[in-house]
Amino acid sequence: MADRWYAVRVPQEPKRVLTLEEVNALLPRVSELVGRQLDVRREIQGFLARLGELTGDVPERIVLDPADPADLRALKRGLVEHIERYRAGWRELEEMGGVLKDSRLGLVDFYGQVDGKLVWLCWKYGEDEVGFYHALDEGFSARRTLAQSMRHRLLN
Repeated sequence: MADRWYAVRVPQEPKRVLTLEEVNALLPRVSELVGRQLDVRREIQGFLARLGELTGDVPERIVLDPADPADLRALKRGLVEHIERYRAGWRELEEMGGVLKDSRLGLVDFYGQVDGKLVWLCWKYGEDEVGFYHALDEGFSARRTLAQSMRHRLLN
């Protein structure tokens, strides 16, 4: 499930189909980025909690109102900056070929091929390499193992 301040966009056509080797080579950068994103997400949640404490409500939209008290304006400004940074981070992931599937868990899929079919190569934050895949119309719960003995035969 996506945060309301970042909607998951799954492209209609694959932007880039990657090999398992290409995805695994990207994982150090992806892992660092996703780790930062999870931290920024927690910070945003903190900002939202403080905003709720100050105003009694967490609005759907953050309006930078010059009439707000200085502390509220600063809080909203910080929140907006964090949300912009968060969105930019996920765009960076997309530019690497990743598709965010769950911002809370750090689930990222990459287009790949198994037995000549287009699939999602499935990675979760904390995993050292991509070891799973699933069909494009399936989710995390349907992911299957890319067993070491199968990898050469199945991929690409």
